Amino acid sequence: MKVGVIGLGDIAQKAYLPVLAVLPGVELHLQTRTPATLTRVGEKLRLPSERLHPDLDALLAAGLDAAFVHAPTAVHPEIVTRLLEAGVPTYVDKPLAYELADSERLVTLAEERGTSLAVGFNRRHAPGYAQCAEHPRELILMQKNRTGLPEDPRTMVLDDFIHVVDTLRFLVPGPVDDVTVRARVQDGLLHHVVLQLAGDGFTALGVMNRLSGSAEEILEVSGQDTKRQVVNLAEVIDHKGQPTVRRRGDWVPVARQRGIEQAVLGFLDAVRAGKVLSARDALETHELCERVVRAVHERSA
Repeated sequence: MKVGVIGLGDIAQKAYLPVLAVLPGVELHLQTRTPATLTRVGEKLRLPSERLHPDLDALLAAGLDAAFVHAPTAVHPEIVTRLLEAGVPTYVDKPLAYELADSERLVTLAEERGTSLAVGFNRRHAPGYAQCAEHPRELILMQKNRTGLPEDPRTMVLDDFIHVVDTLRFLVPGPVDDVTVRARVQDGLLHHVVLQLAGDGFTALGVMNRLSGSAEEILEVSGQDTKRQVVNLAEVIDHKGQPTVRRRGDWVPVARQRGIEQAVLGFLDAVRAGKVLSARDALETHELCERVVRAVHERSA
């Protein structure tokens, strides 16, 4: 299976390539517009020069069976369009695009071409979070905080808060009938945002503070007088009378802990089996993110 990786930034090098590079039966092809990075990463992975491509045309000429897109978000629409038009099953590191219209167009194109399009919401596959889907969930609280990083609202929501939005959508136990957004914007930069989703018998809160004093990610689900807490995707604490702590095993790879390995394997297994994956559900997360962005701008106007 010829698998292309487009964009060789931090996430690709730390999270995805360590998984892809050791998979049996995968012939890895790399593409980036930065020659020094292409050479360095290719040498590190001991790939022959014919698998290192300076542009998308050269990569497509290799005859790909699947592709992973880790280029900057701004160029996702152009790259994904080319891949889908060439009939290449495509996995995109979230988001599909900054603008909802572009995301809608890509999902429609994939459906018209009968080609798989998957979005990298790895937290759905992270063991700690997947276990939360099996727990009573009358109240869901997720915090994903950073330090010293207030940012343009659209960029922050689509590049980072989207993980919180998608995780809440994944975990809510029923239809959402109420959506509320609160935010603080100063000098055009989003400092913090809070999303509340509510339905029959449940409330879900997603929080991101970009001036938190600490980088952290904490998920809590509770109900029926029990609570499960996941700290930084690595530590699971069950509360029922008194806390019970389960920590990530010393030899568990970070990519598996964060659900990336599972997402990669699931995508490639579908490609091998000829199963077409739809990005319609992922598009609903993008639609909710657009709703958050609009609400933030309305509150800051």
